[in-house]
Amino acid sequence: MSSSPASDRPGVPSLGASPVVPTYGPDCLGAVLPGVAAALGAPIALPAVPLPTAERVCVVLVDGLGHHLLHQNATDAPFLASMAGTVLRAGTPSTTATSVASFGTGRPPGQHGLVGYQVMDPDRGELLNELRWDPAVDPARWQPHPTVFEHLTAAGIGCTAIGNPEFDGSGLTQAALRGPQFVGVGGLHQRVDVAVRALAAPGLVYLYWGQIDAAGHQHGVTSRNWLRALREADEALARLARQLPSGTLLLITADHGMIDVPHEFRVDLATRPDLQPGIRVLAGEARFAQAYCEPGAAAEVARRLSDAFGELAWVRTRDEAIADHWFGPVDDRVVGRIGDVVVAGREPFVFVDSRTTAPHELKLIGQHGSLTDAEQLVPLLEYIA
Repeated sequence: MSSSPASDRPGVPSLGASPVVPTYGPDCLGAVLPGVAAALGAPIALPAVPLPTAERVCVVLVDGLGHHLLHQNATDAPFLASMAGTVLRAGTPSTTATSVASFGTGRPPGQHGLVGYQVMDPDRGELLNELRWDPAVDPARWQPHPTVFEHLTAAGIGCTAIGNPEFDGSGLTQAALRGPQFVGVGGLHQRVDVAVRALAAPGLVYLYWGQIDAAGHQHGVTSRNWLRALREADEALARLARQLPSGTLLLITADHGMIDVPHEFRVDLATRPDLQPGIRVLAGEARFAQAYCEPGAAAEVARRLSDAFGELAWVRTRDEAIADHWFGPVDDRVVGRIGDVVVAGREPFVFVDSRTTAPHELKLIGQHGSLTDAEQLVPLLEYIA
């Protein structure tokens, strides 16, 4: 693979010269639910998006629907494109487990501690997949801060969460989204029906939809499959807006954006013995790889990876990434979960290890996780019924 930037490779766009580091203030995804809490009359001492007062709020999180993707495909999403809104930053890394935890707790990754797709559990010396979880890890210990849902239910405000049936009681749900009544339903139109019924009473309804992300991963964000998923979501969410009780505040947001990365732009650690010395295991995700190193090897590993990848990625030691505020303030219990060296894709580029990465993950086309605008920027769309 070439180490030249994407701008020198025909047909591949350059994504940016500098990392987009979130502020973890009111312009970030974690500020949405604190804003909702204030709108419902139960403010919480966390950064909050300013929102109008409402008795009923419905928040829809569309997995993978980045701001750039929505803007570029506005004609295929006429309802979403017609909504007023603003743009938020997701957080580091720009991946579902991390973003959902920021969304649910209102806190930056360095505090809630879900710092990637697959990260080191320092207490066990084993990797934890933060989407699939592990029964050996207590979600409430891994993420001990109260969620915004818990704050609202304690204030007497009803909360309902609607998502995949398998999410009910999952480790990620218990860590990041505990507190609401959970309803597991399959299709998006069925979830819309549940949301409308739940909003007959005042309170908050949270609805998750993941098919746009799934289509992007499998087929790419420029594929017909992705556009079909976008159109279907737009149609269902337009129906949701039409059926909401009068005065309901509808918010639609996302957890990250996505880019397509051709397989020829993948670096596989398994085939690069020159890069392997000092690396015990490569985890994280392909666009935000986290290398856990042998004791004392981090600086040399970082130098070697920087030399190898040139302008394709931003390479930082853990200490450098923390000092640069990539994760926001980092609690002591979280430090060891972050890789000794992190590799954030700057151009269309991924870094994997085929010896430890699941085979289906090696086939993915759509990717996310890094600090580019395309992955970091997400919409916050607003509609009042």
